[in-house]
Amino acid sequence: MHTPPCILSIAGADSGGGAGLQADLKAMTVLGAYGMSVTTALTAQNGLGVTGIHPVPPEFVSLQIRTVRDGFPVAAAKTGMLFSGAIIAAVAEALADHDFPLVVDPVCVSQTGHRLLQAEAVEAMRRQMLPLADLLTPNRPEAELLADLPIRSAADVAEAGRRLLRLGAKAALIKGGHFDGGHFEGEMLTDWLCLPGQEPLPLAQPRVHTRNNHGTGCTLSAAIATCLGLGLPLAEAVVRAQRYLNLCLRQAYTPGKGVGPVNHAAPFFHLYPIDI
Repeated sequence: MHTPPCILSIAGADSGGGAGLQADLKAMTVLGAYGMSVTTALTAQNGLGVTGIHPVPPEFVSLQIRTVRDGFPVAAAKTGMLFSGAIIAAVAEALADHDFPLVVDPVCVSQTGHRLLQAEAVEAMRRQMLPLADLLTPNRPEAELLADLPIRSAADVAEAGRRLLRLGAKAALIKGGHFDGGHFEGEMLTDWLCLPGQEPLPLAQPRVHTRNNHGTGCTLSAAIATCLGLGLPLAEAVVRAQRYLNLCLRQAYTPGKGVGPVNHAAPFFHLYPIDI
């Protein structure tokens, strides 16, 4: 029997189930991996917003990482919501000797506008996490914050990518979901893969018009980490993950109030209802 690769998510928990660790584990399972989790923070949230955050003590975050690494052969990992400088320092120290692909999703603000990374932690993210990243996956506001550059054009995307690589990331995927108007208008949505010594590689997928997009960034980074853990080269891993997310968005739904999640089970949706 084939043993699925072990993929680790280090992120916050979403009580509403659509983002964070819950989204990561769903995506990893559907894509054929064994998902594992290290909780950095508990959140009280639903489709209407985040009502509270309870960070996990940094020393316990470290203990979770060490324990998982001692017990499982980690094939790839991703980080999501890290929240504070102290938690970032703990994660960075625990992953300093990592020998597997690491995807860093620099989660800063929720889709409903709630800050998920303390202001004092931005510099810690730059100094401690970016140098560990085999792939950094910022959206537009996160790329602007980390690169200290407003992004309004394709040339700005290229410059932001160069700055993020100079900060230590081995590659960066600047996601196009927050771009709108002008050069970025149209029925295709483009993410830019930035690699050393190259112009950004535009990777486009059809734009999906839906308000149910909770957990898109978490899902994409988890899918990329899973594909890397399955042995795919970086660019192919990104494209496969994009296709998976696009399918999840096309079959997104609203299980409760407010913004609904992407449908992580979309590849199997045609099988429902299942008789087990």
